[in-house]
Amino acid sequence: MDQSRTPLFTPVLIVGCIIMMLGFSIRASFGVFQIPIGEEFGWPRAEFSLAIAIQNLAWGIGQPIFGAIAEKLGDRKAIVLGALLYAAGLVLSSFAITPGAHQFYEILVGFGIAGTGFGVILAMVGRATSDENRSMALGIATAAGSAGQVFGAPAAELLLGYFPWQTVFIIFAAVMLLSLLALPFMRAPAATRTELEESLGTVLKRAFKDPSYTMIFLGFFSCGYQLAFVTAHFPAFITEVCGPISSGGMLAGMGITTTSALGALSIALIGVANIGGTILAGYLGKRYSKKYLLAAIYTGRTIVAAWFILVPMTPTTVIIFSLAMGSLWLATVPLTSGLVAHIYGLRYMGTLYGIVFFSHQLGSFLGVWLGGKLYDITGDYTLVWWIGVGVGAFSAIVHLPVREKPWSAQPA
Repeated sequence: MDQSRTPLFTPVLIVGCIIMMLGFSIRASFGVFQIPIGEEFGWPRAEFSLAIAIQNLAWGIGQPIFGAIAEKLGDRKAIVLGALLYAAGLVLSSFAITPGAHQFYEILVGFGIAGTGFGVILAMVGRATSDENRSMALGIATAAGSAGQVFGAPAAELLLGYFPWQTVFIIFAAVMLLSLLALPFMRAPAATRTELEESLGTVLKRAFKDPSYTMIFLGFFSCGYQLAFVTAHFPAFITEVCGPISSGGMLAGMGITTTSALGALSIALIGVANIGGTILAGYLGKRYSKKYLLAAIYTGRTIVAAWFILVPMTPTTVIIFSLAMGSLWLATVPLTSGLVAHIYGLRYMGTLYGIVFFSHQLGSFLGVWLGGKLYDITGDYTLVWWIGVGVGAFSAIVHLPVREKPWSAQPA
């Protein structure tokens, strides 16, 4: 294939967007289940938080594994396996009545997200897109996950009004399996002869010796911490702390009359803002230094999070925070994945980005679990929120020394 003539919107990009949109809509809804599941079984907040944290950790562990599966056995086989594991984890979770069972089945869900998410699909999009369009295509694919987030949490909130949470999990499992109907249209080009000459071991060894790869790995940690903490705990945080919603205000006119509904809306607003923010990041990524853009995004997150925790929480501050943080939410993903592809090449992008993404998911695990644990100890989320501010500032700094030149152009 002559990639110089490859259009921006390829079948790989379109189908990849559909699969990620559906998968991420389900993943983004888990915070809505915090209170219903906890109240039904009388569990402390840390128990279901740990289940979500394990899901995020399994996602991180599974990402390089599924990247390698895709590179060795085929992309579509990896996606099918991921969807099957995702659906199985949701169905089994619907029958779970102990914290340990929920936590165990979230391993399957986490591996399912790995097989149907960023690592596999972004690598396919990267190979199917020209150099000129790659950064933008990665931004669009990442934004598709945000599009799912727009309706995932509100859909879960709506379904919980009609069905028990167990039934909602089974409905979500069916949605995940239905996403595979679009898979036959998704075919990415094979690796070039030059790319096939290098083994995975050789490329991994080269990356592990490169300080820039280590800095990218460390920098992605805070992204996972902040995003997972907000996704898992923000709806409950708003439900319990936010000031009352005015009965005559705009929110009430939209049908948002409780802080619980506002919590679900906040996740959707983050997703809406993220669509624009992520596409903009992809657009800027082909024109400006990716490392400096990443540093700017992490700085912005740090400032927004610090402001939010320092002011009294009202419906207005929740909306402002959701839109501001949303515009910075997944904007790091097309830049980070694009940076990995630019420096180390496309052949093993799935595995190399998957390993970097493991750092993201270590942060996700800590953000979700620590949020629940410190809530149970202190009765609020203040301390874990300030930890997120600190790690965000660290990520802004650690990206600055990254060498952005392709490996082949760097001095030995």
